[in-house]
Amino acid sequence: MSTINGVNVDQLISTVEAIRANPSLANFKFRSATDWLEGGCSRTTIQSFYGAGQEDTSRTEPFIVDGDEPPVLLGTNKGPNAVEAVLSALASCLSVGFAYNAAAQGIKLDGLSFELEGDIDLRGFLGLSDQVSPGYSNIRVTCRINSDAPQAKIDALTDYVKRTSPVLDIIQRAVPVAVVVEARESGKVAEI
Repeated sequence: MSTINGVNVDQLISTVEAIRANPSLANFKFRSATDWLEGGCSRTTIQSFYGAGQEDTSRTEPFIVDGDEPPVLLGTNKGPNAVEAVLSALASCLSVGFAYNAAAQGIKLDGLSFELEGDIDLRGFLGLSDQVSPGYSNIRVTCRINSDAPQAKIDALTDYVKRTSPVLDIIQRAVPVAVVVEARESGKVAEI
């Protein structure tokens, strides 16, 4: 077994070859379920997903992710807010992209870290301006890579990761989202 950056390269190559031979194995469905607790607090449970042609049963316990707002936004700091979670998801996705693709290319990483910062104008979220988007207007990512690989290889790796990062793609591209609201009191269902 060849391991680089904590990645089993043989298994990574086998996975890529299996998907190349049977593209239907590439279709995944990830799921989460969230319950509002109170105020700005919510709790998300993540466990099951469909992938590689079957329902996955490897997770015997769910992951629990609590979300909240800081006090200045009427929360109690019981967890990161949703837009902070987006930054975390982006950094996590980029980490996987760099580690896996560096390993596949034989690049040993001695260190990898990210700092992210996003700008939001709350007037959009608060409905105070139709001219202001409620989401991030800008996100800046600083990636620090410690490796003895030549700069040209690091640059090519960076370009590849930017092209293939699922979360970066989700953020940069408009993704259709269907929101269905089931109002229990009235029994009506509305799709937004």
